[in-house]
Amino acid sequence: METFSGGRSATSAGAATGRDRVRQGAVLVSAVVALVVSTIGSGALGGTPIDEAADGALSATSSLVAPAGPAFSIWGVIYAGLLALGVWQLVAARPQDARQRAVGWWVVASLLLNAAWIVVVQAGSVGLSVLVIAALAAVLGVVLARLSRTAPRGWLEALVVDGTAGLYLGWVLVATVADVAAWLVQLGVGGLGLGESAWAVVVLAVATAVGVVVCLSTGRLAPALSLAWGLAWVAVGRASGEDSSFPVVVAAALAAVVVVGAGAAARARRSARAG
Repeated sequence: METFSGGRSATSAGAATGRDRVRQGAVLVSAVVALVVSTIGSGALGGTPIDEAADGALSATSSLVAPAGPAFSIWGVIYAGLLALGVWQLVAARPQDARQRAVGWWVVASLLLNAAWIVVVQAGSVGLSVLVIAALAAVLGVVLARLSRTAPRGWLEALVVDGTAGLYLGWVLVATVADVAAWLVQLGVGGLGLGESAWAVVVLAVATAVGVVVCLSTGRLAPALSLAWGLAWVAVGRASGEDSSFPVVVAAALAAVVVVGAGAAARARRSARAG
């Protein structure tokens, strides 16, 4: 039987079954579905670009915690990783591999939720999109937590599986913050007595705290990198223009540094334990 104790590589649990084959196929198919739907969400194939959907509620200027437009290029890296993961677990990994059994269907759920989020936004429902992306963040948290119970078998698995899952989760945390903020703006919720900039700083502090907890609990650097990427682009977005805010720039920049530091420390600690 496989074990999920920290640092040790997972072993395969028995012979491959039909359910293993179905799971492998589902991961690859759902990755393709997510990529196709994201292409529609980019404005191709007749879709509306996300920053124009829902009356622009999710544009780069929709709130003080919305990342600047170039930040979203990270989706290209994440989708490439997800497709690589789908192919790898079908071709290179053993169907009965314990780690893949532990996370396979959770990965499928994340990909379908990803596609559902784009569909919901295309339909103009920002409120429902908040529920979907919150569920997506929770599912990815489970994926990374389960992966963290055992070590990958080699650098390729570490990169394609653990690295992709970590980048995916870190960026979704950024997107969740931006999505919630956009929904509150749409509802007409103002500064609630503190002012918009002050609330943006509070939200960034919460996102940073969550990111630090994720890094320290999983020993992974990847979520810190994508979260810091998003935070840095929040700072860039607020550095100029009508929605500029010096407090948000400072808070977002500091948050990015803190998250990367936590990720690096967690990675070093995990490496020391493995050694």
